[in-house]
Amino acid sequence: MTEVRSDGQLEDKSLGELVAIATGSVSRLVKSEIELAKLELKDDAKKAALGSTLFAVAGLIGGIVVILLSIAAAYGLMTAGIWNWAAFLIVAGAYVVLAAILIGIGLWRMKKMTGVSRTRRTMKDDIAMLRRGGDESTPALTE
Repeated sequence: MTEVRSDGQLEDKSLGELVAIATGSVSRLVKSEIELAKLELKDDAKKAALGSTLFAVAGLIGGIVVILLSIAAAYGLMTAGIWNWAAFLIVAGAYVVLAAILIGIGLWRMKKMTGVSRTRRTMKDDIAMLRRGGDESTPALTE
C-alpha cells in the first residue's frame, strides 16, 4: 500500500503496519467513546443527585405536614366535644389501622415474588443444550 506523507513523499506500508494503524485507530476511537460516555454519565449523576436531594427535602416537609395535620385533627375532635386524651388516641389509632393495612398489602405483594425462576430455568436449558452440542438428537454428556 502506498501513502502520501505530509511532505509530498510516497511511503509504502506493509500489511502488518496497516493492521497496526487500524488497531490503533480503533483503540483511540473506543477510548474516545468511553470518555464521552463518562462525561455524559457524570452530568447525569449530578442531575440525579440534585433531584434525589429535592425529593428527600420534599419527603421531610411532607412528614412535617402529616404531623401538623394529625395535631389539627386531634384538636378538631376536641372541639367536637371529645376528651383531649381520647382525641389524640383516636388519631393515633387511625394511623395504627393505616399502618396495619399497608403492612398487610406489603406482605401480600412479597408473597407473590417468584425471584429469578424463569432465568434459572432458561440457564439450565442453555447449559443442557451446550452439553449436547446444540443438537437436540444428541444425548447430553452429563445430566
